[in-house]
Amino acid sequence: MVDSLPAPAAQQHVVLRDLSIFYGSVPGLRNVNLAIPRHQIFALFGPSRSGKTTLLRAINRMNDLIPGVHRQGQVYLGDQEIYAPQTDVADLRRRVGMVFALPSPLPMSIFENVVYGPRLVGVRDRRRLEEIAEQALTQAAIWDEVKDRLHTPALRLSGGQQQRLCIARSLAFEPEVLLLDEPTSGLDPISTARIESSLRQLKERVTVVIAPSSIQQASRIADRAAFLLMGELIEEGEAGQLFTNPRDRRTEDYITGRFG
Repeated sequence: MVDSLPAPAAQQHVVLRDLSIFYGSVPGLRNVNLAIPRHQIFALFGPSRSGKTTLLRAINRMNDLIPGVHRQGQVYLGDQEIYAPQTDVADLRRRVGMVFALPSPLPMSIFENVVYGPRLVGVRDRRRLEEIAEQALTQAAIWDEVKDRLHTPALRLSGGQQQRLCIARSLAFEPEVLLLDEPTSGLDPISTARIESSLRQLKERVTVVIAPSSIQQASRIADRAAFLLMGELIEEGEAGQLFTNPRDRRTEDYITGRFG
């Protein structure tokens, strides 16, 4: 188990303290302590069922939606403990967006997909909605590809474009943190490169926490990374060091393909 929290307090954006998540009696995470710095790309990697998705979902309380799940420990977003009774969960999920492995555009136009969230929270001014759409699509590196067909069905977009649209839909809420669970899984190399490029630019505005699609992707884009194994945090650190000179033998074995 990793006990150190590496970032100075002023730089910590998301902090997990002794976090355990159980699916009934089965542990998904066990006593995880982790600090995720602001405005960096933080990669969570490990084999299947290592706890990556569970950890991501813990940061915006999506595990709450799964029957039988219970938690021990705390998760902080800045100085707010997100599991405190007074937490507004809807507001939390606006502050912490999530994008899943499979793109899920709504059955409506590109424009309406992006402004769906802002409309739900009361934004009605057309000019403001247009500004939100352009900004979010630009940040997701898809504006130039769709600006002349915003009112065509989103389902006509390619898989890579649909995934960037889903990123834009999350960004329309202007979140503090963006969670991504294997966002390039199944995409071609060109689409993957475009999404990775957009994430590098996005970290100037938001903190990005990603369960990457591969070790290679993690090493390309991450500023810091953490290796999870069977629900335990084995090792965390600066990405360059972690991928070239890991401290734990299990991390080295996984990175070099000896297991997993």
